[in-house]
Amino acid sequence: MGGTDDTGEPAVAAEPLTEELLHELLDAPSPVAFTDRHGISHRTLAEYLNELLEQKGLKRAEVVRAAGINETFGYQIFKGQRNPTRDKVLQLALAMRLSLRETNRLLKTAGANELYCKDRRDAIVLFCIDHGCSLQKTDEELYRFGEKTLG
Repeated sequence: MGGTDDTGEPAVAAEPLTEELLHELLDAPSPVAFTDRHGISHRTLAEYLNELLEQKGLKRAEVVRAAGINETFGYQIFKGQRNPTRDKVLQLALAMRLSLRETNRLLKTAGANELYCKDRRDAIVLFCIDHGCSLQKTDEELYRFGEKTLG
């Protein structure tokens, strides 16, 4: 066991492949039966952000500060009281040092478009995330290529 999956993320032995889940969903008597069986529910942005904080041993205040987001606004995002823009979500992802997969999940959970490699600005952000760049370094790269910065 072990190794990595098709995205380069560490493989999780107990988690079935998406393709297997798709077949199971299509064979299920109803979508609700499938989602109930697998404990799949709608996860809010605040819930996912707080899960990530716990998983990574991060403090909300430190992440908000590293993301360059106003402290009150950041607190409201983590409490589910405010909806951030796509760029603010990316700032949080960079501040938390999320992987590409985690970043796209975070964007999707926020109701924003995932990063798209055929979009020049997104391609720069994708590259920076993959290379472990900070928010500051990512903004420098965006600026260098004449694209709108995140922060």
